[in-house]
Amino acid sequence: MTDADTGFQQPQYLVETDWLETHLADPDLRIFDCTTYLLPDPKAVYRIESGRADWEKAHIPGAGFIDLQGELSDESTKLRFMMPPAEQFATAMSRFGVGDGTRVVLYSAGSIQWATRVWWMLRAMGFDDAAVLNGGWEKWRTEGRPVSTAPPAYPPATFTPRPRPELFADKDKVLAAVGDGGACVLNALAADQHDGSGGRHYGRPGRIAGSVNVPGRALTDPETNAYRPPAELQALFDAAGVSRDQEVVAYCGGGIAASNDTFVLTLLGYDKVSLYDASLSEWARDDSLPMETG
Repeated sequence: MTDADTGFQQPQYLVETDWLETHLADPDLRIFDCTTYLLPDPKAVYRIESGRADWEKAHIPGAGFIDLQGELSDESTKLRFMMPPAEQFATAMSRFGVGDGTRVVLYSAGSIQWATRVWWMLRAMGFDDAAVLNGGWEKWRTEGRPVSTAPPAYPPATFTPRPRPELFADKDKVLAAVGDGGACVLNALAADQHDGSGGRHYGRPGRIAGSVNVPGRALTDPETNAYRPPAELQALFDAAGVSRDQEVVAYCGGGIAASNDTFVLTLLGYDKVSLYDASLSEWARDDSLPMETG
């Protein structure tokens, strides 16, 4: 789903705004706004707000809306944004019109991480015909491209899940990776959260012991919201010591920012990458699990 060689090893998972505008009328294309807002909350770190109201005001023509917390999160746990069972995920995707023979483009406002989270979930369910819109909603609007308020008209489809459980990690896998020279535990939170100096944390300040840091927010240009050039992205991971030879397990606070890192690593051609779904929302609250600051 791309019309140019971007320099990434897996460029098909990232599309540009000009490509998308050209292909808006493709009958097999499904476009979704995945926006969620995290509002600071002194009691719960943050409060979740759906981006549906903004989608109703304006969205890319044809785009539907995916309410990540309301539709694509496991309802059986108090942890937020956890990957739902395959049946729940498939039912939602079928209702959205996503199935064999369709292609999906995902975008979000505020942060690209909401689109990458849904992309990672689709990948974990065996669906590979999905891409993220580079620069998201901000870039689309800045360039003056068309918008709409009309609801999507995608017919229902049959989504067949083909789970890849290896793309998600649990705390046991992360614990085994701590101190394992063949693995790299990667924190996608901001640097001040990584070292424990930041005010926001998930029960205990700091990071999973031994983990390295490439903040998800560092992967995009703050002016354009688009990803930095491949060479710059590679340099960020190289500087943190994230090796292609290691198994990489990425985490954050709740599995969202980490999906930005795992997405970019996939673009760069890393093939041994998983996401710790519960992340610090689980780890930091269990005093038996090692953390460190500084």
